[in-house]
Amino acid sequence: MTVGSPASQTALALVQQLWLGGVRDVVLSPGSRSAPLALALDAADTAGDLRLHVRVDERSAGFLALGLATGSRRPVAVVTTSGTAVGNLLPAVMEAHHSARPVIVVSADRPDRLRGSGANQTTQQAGLFGVFAPCHDLLPGVSPDELAVAVLTACTAHGPSQLNVQLDGDLLPSGPDPSGCWQRPRPATRSELEPDPLSLPDAGNDPETLPPGPRTVVVAGDEAGPAARLLAEAGDWPLFAEPTSGARIGRQALRTYRLLLGTALRSRIERVVVVGHPTLSRPVTALISDSSIEVLSVRGPAGVATDPGRVARVLESVPRAASRGDNEWFASWQRADQQLSALIDDSVAAQHFSPLAVAAVVGRAVAADTTLVVGSSNPVRDLDVMATPWTPHQRRFVVGNRGLAGIDGMVSTAVGVALGRAHAARSIAFVGDLTLLHDTNGLLIGPGQPRPALTIVVLSDDGGAIFATLEQGDGRFAHAFERVFATPHGTDLAALCAAHHTEYERVTDLSRLEAALAETPDGIRVLEVPVERGGRRSEAAGLRDLAQLVVTPNDRHG
Repeated sequence: MTVGSPASQTALALVQQLWLGGVRDVVLSPGSRSAPLALALDAADTAGDLRLHVRVDERSAGFLALGLATGSRRPVAVVTTSGTAVGNLLPAVMEAHHSARPVIVVSADRPDRLRGSGANQTTQQAGLFGVFAPCHDLLPGVSPDELAVAVLTACTAHGPSQLNVQLDGDLLPSGPDPSGCWQRPRPATRSELEPDPLSLPDAGNDPETLPPGPRTVVVAGDEAGPAARLLAEAGDWPLFAEPTSGARIGRQALRTYRLLLGTALRSRIERVVVVGHPTLSRPVTALISDSSIEVLSVRGPAGVATDPGRVARVLESVPRAASRGDNEWFASWQRADQQLSALIDDSVAAQHFSPLAVAAVVGRAVAADTTLVVGSSNPVRDLDVMATPWTPHQRRFVVGNRGLAGIDGMVSTAVGVALGRAHAARSIAFVGDLTLLHDTNGLLIGPGQPRPALTIVVLSDDGGAIFATLEQGDGRFAHAFERVFATPHGTDLAALCAAHHTEYERVTDLSRLEAALAETPDGIRVLEVPVERGGRRSEAAGLRDLAQLVVTPNDRHG
């Protein structure tokens, strides 16, 4: 079959190399310069070799690719035309960089001879992402070998890459049936059985062995994985595991750890091992920045060890525990955690309807083989307080965009994660109303496009409630707070969902929320859960006060 123009030949070869590199999902935002890529992708999708997702908004497209890479644990490409279309991918590329997600930007470009000439939609897009994504600027007529090396390098990277493809001359293939151009490439140069980039074992030196002496805690941040839990179990140490850590599992994990760090128990800690990327609380940040204690931080897949205070000794892999530590050390934390959890539950039960109660229901809904995508701001912090550590070995998958902890792109990310884990028994997203509004185009999915079975729980308090718990929530700034921090919007979410043909339900009863989360929707469904935000600051203070009630004299002086 004759493919036609050199641009069409390059586009076809690039798509074939993506397939050889393990890419099975591609997100496309249509445009003119990217036309040959679009036709090659459509042909591959028609043949059943790739799954193509078309989105009109490049920013949402980037986060959809990020979510697909997170859920599928495979490299995912996002294809755009030239000009500002490429720039719209920057937020997703930044998040992919900081969370080591293999997102491949394929940006169609004018040929180099037109750069700086004022030609329409021509800019300096090669290397646009700077430090966040290495760029391969592919000239017109790039050789097959150079193309193969560039694509395979991008597909095996720990993080995002840019393939900037200069397309010159005629862009469309010749012949009456351009879809006939696609052929699955063979022989494959990379086995589909090869481990994916996000699950490769540590290739460094043997893990360090930690002596049992110092009173130790393990902090498990985002993407810490099961190794953090296994270390805590081996040393019989308290485990401070954030919801997206992959380690908030089993008996060592403490539900109320960040509140207990505000008590006298904190002063007894002598050593901290940091795994993953903890970002949720100031008490944890203060702990891992404390130069008076021994801090060990394990380098993550992105090459960074979380060490905000510049006090840690960096380890290349998760260490081992030489033996189990002092039994009373863990018992004192466990006892306080159980007592404080009970006090919090009683306090929440006494309220009619609260954000913490909603988070508790969401946490209980994360049953075996469930996917949960949790948004930044209050939802993940509420979940951190209310979610009882989950049972091991039940294949839960709890993730969020914690690389930079932004609220942008979360709807598209959740859609991508759910599509990437289509085998999961249930997929849930838990976000705030501003987070939903920041990415309403994530609901803009055209007919015939893949749609997941996804329930989006929206904690709806008409604004940015998290700021009430920070310094700007102090009464001194009340005159400006609503306008410049809380930003109430008054948006009719039911009408918004109707405009996007998305199922919607307003839920004002916890039992109904629990029942709804046990259902499997037909496509995407939004559950708006209205709550008040006026009591957020006093709520946070009340939780800190409860924590002081559970510390015993032995805990203070042991």
